[in-house]
Amino acid sequence: MTQILSTEPATGTVIWRGEAGDAAREIAVARAAWADWAARPVAVRIETLRRFANVIRGRTEPLADLIARETGKPLWNARQEVEAVINGVEVAVSAYAERSSQRRFEGAMGARQALRHKPHGVLGVIAPFTLPAQIPGRHIVPALLAGNAVVFKPSEKAPATGAFLVECHRAAGLPEGVLRLLVGGPSEGEALAGDPGLDGLLFTGSTRTGIALHRQFAERPDRILALELGGNNPLIVWDTPDIASAAVVTVQSAYLSAGQRSTAARRLIVRDGAHEPLIEEICKLIGRIIVDDPLAKPQPFMGPLIDNDAADHVQERFLDLMLKGGRPISQLARRDPARPFLSPALIDVTGIAQRPDEEIFGPVLQLIRVPDFDAAIAEANATRFGLSAALVGGSPALYDRFWANVRAGIVNWNRPTSSLPTSTPAGGIGLSGNHRPGGYYAADHCAYPVVSSEAEQPRAVIGIGLEDA
Repeated sequence: MTQILSTEPATGTVIWRGEAGDAAREIAVARAAWADWAARPVAVRIETLRRFANVIRGRTEPLADLIARETGKPLWNARQEVEAVINGVEVAVSAYAERSSQRRFEGAMGARQALRHKPHGVLGVIAPFTLPAQIPGRHIVPALLAGNAVVFKPSEKAPATGAFLVECHRAAGLPEGVLRLLVGGPSEGEALAGDPGLDGLLFTGSTRTGIALHRQFAERPDRILALELGGNNPLIVWDTPDIASAAVVTVQSAYLSAGQRSTAARRLIVRDGAHEPLIEEICKLIGRIIVDDPLAKPQPFMGPLIDNDAADHVQERFLDLMLKGGRPISQLARRDPARPFLSPALIDVTGIAQRPDEEIFGPVLQLIRVPDFDAAIAEANATRFGLSAALVGGSPALYDRFWANVRAGIVNWNRPTSSLPTSTPAGGIGLSGNHRPGGYYAADHCAYPVVSSEAEQPRAVIGIGLEDA
């Protein structure tokens, strides 16, 4: 059996180990348990998941500590994630009631029209390391509420957090067969997605993997596939008198979680010639950012990237931008070649004619200077992605113009690109998803509508097209 190890990015210490699982076996176990779970009243399912939220609430510190050590994100950031997991249960309950509710209408001749929802069966959930508790919760809880069984494959870079979540569900009284943990890497994920016993897959991760899954599901229209993918997200700062606040929003957008969020700002778009005060303020903040061990004191703003391979890749992409003509304003630095700590970087890429349209998954922000707001919107839309976009500054009329013309599933004003309440849908367009947003709208792809016309007695006549009796 293949052994999966989880190591602390900050130290390289192994904190968890387990054996790679068998997708077919886990799906079979879930299939056997599904019918009983689906037959339980929704009130019972809701109560079970509320107990899960209470279990998490009682284990907040151990879970936050595990997330911080396993992913490298600062402890304060990990605590925020745990709180989002807890709050997400009530959000999912509200969403299920609103978007999957039962409705009845009176029809002709005493018939009734009914709208109800059924679960798909066994759903797979594949989640990334970026929010290793929050993102799985956004998929698993709505799926279980709807009456599905779930096979959950956490990222191979954050399996300990995934195992912790499953244990919390068990402690809440969820039957073991209803939620199965599949430990493993890409091969186990591929086996899960391709197993004929699976009724659908809820995936959050890289665009490259999402495209591969889309191809894999192309001949299976009977299966649900919900994709939440990456982004090359624009942040426009325009005509704002509060330069200090604009700089803070920019730093929060670009460097939270060391830039390892799909909603992170990748491109900063500004008015050419009026940008110097903003850049100066951003650089002051960058110079003050603490990059350190996630449990260090004073608490850091940024921890390490998830591993050395990720840090190597970000450094390579930054170097490539420089070779293409980019001008570093704040250099990307690595204090220890053996560990994936990177400093926040800012690079002016205005002079690059053919800028790479890619998601550099780390603390790299690209500055683009444009002459007017029309050019700013055009630059914001110069991407195949469409996850998140934000405008800082401007009037309400300018924001209306921005909102109407920018292509993204999340559009913010004077807020970071990553600002997304748990009570809202989450998803994008283009290469950022397949029009099945998660979050509040996850209920839509966890159950399917069934429309019925019903009458207690058959009453029917044929009034035309028959010969006389």
